[in-house]
Formats: sequence, C-alpha cells, structure tokens
Amino acid sequence: MKTSSLKLMLGTNGYLCITFPLAYVWHLVAFQATYERLHYFSRSEPIIAFGFAAILLQGILLSWIYPQLCRGTSFFGGVLKFAAIMGGYHWSMHVLAAAAKQNIQPLGTWFLIESTYLAIQFFLGSLWLGWIYRTNAVELATGE
Repeated sequence: MKTSSLKLMLGTNGYLCITFPLAYVWHLVAFQATYERLHYFSRSEPIIAFGFAAILLQGILLSWIYPQLCRGTSFFGGVLKFAAIMGGYHWSMHVLAAAAKQNIQPLGTWFLIESTYLAIQFFLGSLWLGWIYRTNAVELATGE
C-alpha cells in the first residue's frame, strides 16, 4: 500500500476512533440532560448512523487536508494550526449557525458546552493527524 494511502487510512480511522466515542458520550451520556434543557435535540431518538457517517466523512476530509495545510510546520505548530483553522471553521458552522437557527436557551451555556466539546475534539483529532503525518511516522510504525 502506498504511504500516502496508508496515512489517509490511519488518519481517518484514528479520527473516527477518537471523535465518535467522544461525541456519543459527550452528547448522549455525560451532558444529555443539559442538551435537552437547551432544546438542542429535536428528535426523540438521534440517528446514530448519520452521526457515524458524518464523523467518517470528516475523518477522510481532514486526513486529506492536514498534509496540505500543515506542510513544513513543526509537529506542535501543525497540530495547533490545524486545530485552530479546522476547529474554527467547524465551530462557525456548528455552534454559531445552530444558535442562529434553533431556539437554544440559554445561549451562554450552549456556547460554553459545545465550544468546549469542539476544542477537545479538534485538539485530539489534530494531535492524532499530526502524529500520523509527522516525518516517517508510517515507516516507523510499519518497519518499512
């Protein structure tokens, strides 16, 4: 398997393994009552498969974008740059747009809880992608 394809696959799978359990536990276990009080959920039962598919697609796209955006940066520089840019982009579409379209109350709680979640998601996801795309990461892991 070509190194770039292997890195894309490892990046995608790692992002999925980090983000899906985090999203599930955060939204549907740890803070479910808070999200219900915020009136964020409009379905009685979320469609878990759609959430999984969304995170899988994010993983593919973010794994493809990471080396383009962070080429030539240090490990931690790339992690922070990617987390800020892609996390900020996702925050604007997810947190800010939801506040504009849905009757989420109180907004302060919404911004705090969902911004914290996304900060954790994108820091951990970017850390994983930084590790995968660091120089010779796959070669070291596979012994090639």
